[in-house]
Amino acid sequence: MAIGIGLRHVKEALERKASVVQHEFIQLSEQLEDLGHKMVDAEEEEKNTIREQQQVLRVEQQHIADDVNRWRKRAREVTQQSGTLSLKSYLNELLELNEELVTPAVQNALTLMDTPPDERGFPEEQPILPQQTPVGRLLERARTEYDLRVSDPGVRLKEAIAFANRAGVAQDEGIIAEIVAAMDDPDPLARELAILTTIQLYRFRALRLADLEQAHTAVQHLTQIQHLAIVPVMIEILEQPRVGYIQEDGESKQTDNGRSRMVVLLKLVEWHTAEAQLALRKLKYDRDPHIVKAAQRALELFPEQWNGEFPGQKNTPDTGG
Repeated sequence: MAIGIGLRHVKEALERKASVVQHEFIQLSEQLEDLGHKMVDAEEEEKNTIREQQQVLRVEQQHIADDVNRWRKRAREVTQQSGTLSLKSYLNELLELNEELVTPAVQNALTLMDTPPDERGFPEEQPILPQQTPVGRLLERARTEYDLRVSDPGVRLKEAIAFANRAGVAQDEGIIAEIVAAMDDPDPLARELAILTTIQLYRFRALRLADLEQAHTAVQHLTQIQHLAIVPVMIEILEQPRVGYIQEDGESKQTDNGRSRMVVLLKLVEWHTAEAQLALRKLKYDRDPHIVKAAQRALELFPEQWNGEFPGQKNTPDTGG
């Protein structure tokens, strides 16, 4: 039991390191976006300088993307070792990396492996008390706390945003799976909070993950949720073109999120709300010609004022009630 906990801490430390490195990628993406804005009004000589700066940043981004993948691979391999000797050897390899975010957890795991079972501080006869997960605690509050059971859904939305923005939560597949399962909770207010939290977790992944394959998967899950709260999130994704990377032939390749933006654009047409129509009108001068063409075509096909009902079809969103 103690060794298992120690290895879990090692894996979590490696995943945190990957998240830290990924944040560096996001910062470079923002710098590239700023340079792109400067390019519009720059003189030709200055444009050449900006292009050189962009190239330097793209090369650096590529190195960072590879580094993110290495740390994620290391995290996966913690639980893939074939035996005790293999595991010890792997942990010692991690120790040699001398990474301050990882070393303490690795040292603790190695110490536990070398400690006799009766000295690990986890005697077998000690009863194991069930511990509620973060999602479990959130849902319990939704069922019992007056502040989360008022009629105003804005209170639950605020709680959902706060939960999704906790460090590491949006990267935790277990948490996401648990909150997604809770979207069928029999308690209507707990169910609504689960839906809103799921939307915010997928929003975070869609807008923040440097790995655009994972980000696109989040967008696909998001668009399947039948709740009006996805509309402003989809608009946000549509309005934020960004650069990231995908894995292709075993290598990291830089690309943009045009595919995800197209998915949410088409879904916004289906939702047919006034906010969605306004968002499409703003795309007239978008940098992606495919997005411009798709938005223009949708507005031509449906020139009337959008009112939340797609012609010939009525949206029946789950409001959590």
